[in-house]
Amino acid sequence: MARMTKEELLEKLFHDDYQDLKGKRLRMTRVRVPGREVCMAHVLNPADPCIYQNLGLHIGVHQGEDHNGETIGLLRFTPWEAVVVAADVAMKSAHVEIGFMDRFCGTLILLGRLSEVETAVGEVVRFFKEELGFATCEVYRS
Repeated sequence: MARMTKEELLEKLFHDDYQDLKGKRLRMTRVRVPGREVCMAHVLNPADPCIYQNLGLHIGVHQGEDHNGETIGLLRFTPWEAVVVAADVAMKSAHVEIGFMDRFCGTLILLGRLSEVETAVGEVVRFFKEELGFATCEVYRS
């Protein structure tokens, strides 16, 4: 009999448990263990004004500033504190503004012109992969 890998064994255990519990009341819990990864890197351009309003990006801007129509760069990290380093790398690599940064959830939102946001997001992903050894995702553009 061939030996099962850990992944095959876990899949079989979960499958068998699920089959035994099928039709019964189930409570599923997903646990995320923070690793060292860039989980999301997304560039939206041009963004609809309702996106800015729902994200609260229209609040707290200086008089005369209007970020509507600017490109939005979304990044997500684990561990969450890595967002501080990402913000530093982004600001030093391109002319972007920080729309939102959350060191408790690992979320960074960048604002600016399309080319600047693409440069900043790309450089952050590259830095985390090559310099810090993080697992990274591809940069997605829409």
